[in-house]
Amino acid sequence: MPRGALSAVGIAAALSLALTSCSSSSGSAPSTAGSAQGGGTLVVGVTSDPDTLFPWKATQFTAVNVLQNLYGTLTEFDKDLNVVPGLAESWQAAEDGKKLTFKLRQGVTFADGSAFDSADVKASLEKIMDEKTAAVAAASLSSVESVEAPDPNTVVLELSGPDAALPANLATVNMAMLSSDDTEEELNAKPNGTGPFTLGKRVANQSITLTRNDKYWNDKAKAATVEFRVIPDESSIVSAMQSGNVQLAVFNDPLVAQTAQGGTVNVAKTPQLNYHVLQLNARRGDLKDVNVRLAMQCAIDRKQVLDTAALGEGEVVGPITAPAYKSDPNKRPCPTRDLAKAADYLAKAGKSGGVTVKTIVSQGEYATSVNEAQNLKAQLAEAKINLDLEVLESGAFVDRWVAADFDAAVALNGGRPEPDGSYARYFTSDGNLNKVAGYSSPELDELFAEGRATTDQAARKAIYDKVAAHLEDNAAWIWLFSGYTYTATAANVQGFVPMASGSLQYLRTTSVG
Repeated sequence: MPRGALSAVGIAAALSLALTSCSSSSGSAPSTAGSAQGGGTLVVGVTSDPDTLFPWKATQFTAVNVLQNLYGTLTEFDKDLNVVPGLAESWQAAEDGKKLTFKLRQGVTFADGSAFDSADVKASLEKIMDEKTAAVAAASLSSVESVEAPDPNTVVLELSGPDAALPANLATVNMAMLSSDDTEEELNAKPNGTGPFTLGKRVANQSITLTRNDKYWNDKAKAATVEFRVIPDESSIVSAMQSGNVQLAVFNDPLVAQTAQGGTVNVAKTPQLNYHVLQLNARRGDLKDVNVRLAMQCAIDRKQVLDTAALGEGEVVGPITAPAYKSDPNKRPCPTRDLAKAADYLAKAGKSGGVTVKTIVSQGEYATSVNEAQNLKAQLAEAKINLDLEVLESGAFVDRWVAADFDAAVALNGGRPEPDGSYARYFTSDGNLNKVAGYSSPELDELFAEGRATTDQAARKAIYDKVAAHLEDNAAWIWLFSGYTYTATAANVQGFVPMASGSLQYLRTTSVG
């Protein structure tokens, strides 16, 4: 990660502690350090409308950012991405690692006033594991053999073996705890969570307003309401901030961030675990041949993409960006651009005359996507590889992406401190997003299983180095770079904490003066 990134040692220690046990006496969920005061409305500028309000299927950034403020999870991340208690106030692993027991917080209620208890946890986890649900994080529960609720405040997970990744994997909104009485259809119309806010009003493609949940189990949110206002491009959001109509926004484009800084607007720069990537579908057309994929990998100067699309703000990365498991980008088959080697790979594939790769690009979900795509197209054209670009609005892109209806996709994927949560769902043969990833292998299946079952930090790092090497050697995808987010706030906004995961969970601590 760039300077200012998270400590690998700190993440490793947190994971080690999280696996064995944790309680509210040894750590606590993010706190607002006091009860809600004042009120007012915080307006957050976003470039797209949430494409779903059902947390188990949310992959779009805006949807995730909205839903993580409406729903609760058993564990949470603090500002440094340590795993801390959430709806579970403590947990304890059995000595052999095959059982994980959670003690739940008492007195927690859903937005509709109904009580939260172990029956809701059992139902939630079992539904996430059910293939019929099509939950995007189902693979994170692959070690769970059964879920028991011996009493209203206790949940016991019977595991196939130790799972070092599980506490961290439970901290994402895709693992939100839902009421056992609710259905996907009902929640898409009216979310019913245990989070710091509840749904107020929604105007499709214009805004979604959250209202402070005064029955929230932790310290109450500072702002009375938070409105996510849809403004199609980042430059227009800057104008809205300068005119006082928007108080907070998170930008991806460093050029836009430069224009925002000054006057009544402050901008904070935060290194990210997310990664920009050219996803390849190895099950379609010419990309079935590993040599074509390797030719594409060797034909790209990643630093040029970074410099062109993001003004050099970031760093070239390999597959894994989590500090404790970070990949070395110099160990890939072509660490620097090599057109001669790209030509050799195309020749091996019998494609010396060139190939065409149909590529989808999102316009709206993040600002640098089109510039990245155009630079990749120009570079690959020099290697007789034609990226046939199709630019889509955010919702249409997500639909095509989830359906794996593409040869390649220019994407920005969220990063996590735990590599199993980032990649097992993509690159294991039974991973719930493996269709989207377009690649798996028996070797990767074994490596991910080994990574989950291993608790020693050094041993886990060695395992995930092998995962990264396998992904790079087979050009499963083409990893490009990690960048920054730029959090712009009005002068009267206090208390927001940017996170390396891109999470907006600290909207709960944000006040408007």
